[in-house]
Amino acid sequence: MRFRRILLKLSGECLAGSGGTSIDSDVIVAYAKEIHEVCASGVQVAIVVGGGNIFRGLKGVGQGFDRVKGDQMGMLATTINSIALSCTLRSEGLETEVFSATQMEPYARYWVRDQAVECLEKGGVALISGGTGNPFFTTDSAAALRAVELGASALFKGTRVDGVYNADPEKEPTAIKYNRLSFDEALQKNLKVMDITAFALCKENKMPVVVFDMNKRGNLLRLVKGDPIGTELF
Repeated sequence: MRFRRILLKLSGECLAGSGGTSIDSDVIVAYAKEIHEVCASGVQVAIVVGGGNIFRGLKGVGQGFDRVKGDQMGMLATTINSIALSCTLRSEGLETEVFSATQMEPYARYWVRDQAVECLEKGGVALISGGTGNPFFTTDSAAALRAVELGASALFKGTRVDGVYNADPEKEPTAIKYNRLSFDEALQKNLKVMDITAFALCKENKMPVVVFDMNKRGNLLRLVKGDPIGTELF
């Protein structure tokens, strides 16, 4: 295997499927099966899930919410998604542990890096919720931070498209896909892959990022085996 340990970042919108909100049971079961296959291959998997399918802090600001409180609500949403995915993974026969960046017992264990590593090394899946525990940071930044902390081989960003394009491929049919791209190039071209904080963390710590289509069956397993899928940022 090319990768020994990965941090898989999933957006909340991915879990919502075509509905756009809440959690699509068919989607979450399909994801659990994909993750199970990867774990069975011997790759260790940690997961950070967004919360946009339930509540997005920035959207709340436009509705009159205080930004700090809005972001805190978003962090709670990521915990709901993590618990849901954890339960589905367990139904597939995997051991899981949900961690949170803030104190949230009994719903999730407080994030301790060494405990998450212990879970991974025993073959379990560590789901890390609550973002960074602070407002004004995205779950992409949280994913980058946890990937670095855990010593992951790469950060896999599962999306609804098959990589990074110079325009939105869902809106622009002529958009051009990049196979490999440096962080500097992505920033220079103003490509909306991750926020600047996440980029900086990955660049400084030499953490490669692979953006790929999580909804295509078998992509995740093919990716950990080293198949050239999606777009790699380095």
